[in-house]
Amino acid sequence: MLTLIVCTYNRAKYIGNLLESIAQNDYPKDQYELLLVDNNSTDDTPQICEQFARRHPEVVFRYVQEHEQGLSAARNKGIKEAKGDIIVYIDDDALIDKHYIAYFAEFFEAHPEVMAAGGPIEPLYETQEPVWMTKYTKALLCGWMNYGDTVCEYPSGRYPGGGNAAYRKCVFDQVGLFNTALGRKGSSLMASEEKDIFDKMRTLGMAIRYLPGPVLHHIIPQAKLEKDYFERLTLQIGVSERARTRQLSTAKYLKRLFNEAVKWAGTCVLLCGYTLQGAPLKGWKLIQFRWNVTRGLLGCQ
Repeated sequence: MLTLIVCTYNRAKYIGNLLESIAQNDYPKDQYELLLVDNNSTDDTPQICEQFARRHPEVVFRYVQEHEQGLSAARNKGIKEAKGDIIVYIDDDALIDKHYIAYFAEFFEAHPEVMAAGGPIEPLYETQEPVWMTKYTKALLCGWMNYGDTVCEYPSGRYPGGGNAAYRKCVFDQVGLFNTALGRKGSSLMASEEKDIFDKMRTLGMAIRYLPGPVLHHIIPQAKLEKDYFERLTLQIGVSERARTRQLSTAKYLKRLFNEAVKWAGTCVLLCGYTLQGAPLKGWKLIQFRWNVTRGLLGCQ
């Protein structure tokens, strides 16, 4: 059995459509449960969930609350409440295709050795894509992820996007729950909680796979393309990585600083390349990204 977990905080604008896209899946309704974890929403989320439950009695739907603020706390609540042995996290501002659940269910059944998997994340813009957008900024702002049309291992240093990831529930018995010091809390843009889990899994040699089938369409409002959001998000990436690696060890933090220097070299190469292509804005946006991440890593807020 699968448990689909949607953690939400004040996303009434999107949550109804997401729940409908789940209900429209062609996977047997008695083979999964849908668990929504409300992390202190003050909008119409409870009412929308109640209406969904009345409209779709065929869906095994549970609405629970997590009063400790933060995405990690909400995800942990989902793990504790889940009745399925496969847990699938779905972002609350997204839509899924009708075969989404079946892809995950069939893959885990066919591959008992795989402990976690993720699928593509494609942006669904409410407005239009900015001229400065590249695959790097798209991954940053939109969660964009696509590693092709075949099942494969994730590239070195990469892992499933948190809003489209599935785990065997037993994983958390071995690596622990999500770190509540990391991840988003209310309007805070802290991150790295998924990376923390996947790093622990890889240390234990657990198999993680990319699946091309279960596509998630991530809705991107104009606000996520504005300068203020970009600045806050990129700074918090650095802050999150500083917190995560320093918690592990001084050596891990120093290694992360070294990797940041390597990334600076790559970013400068990309700036030159985009400038030569007549698209300097794309390169300068990456410089701003790298600058803010570095500031956060060094504790310069």
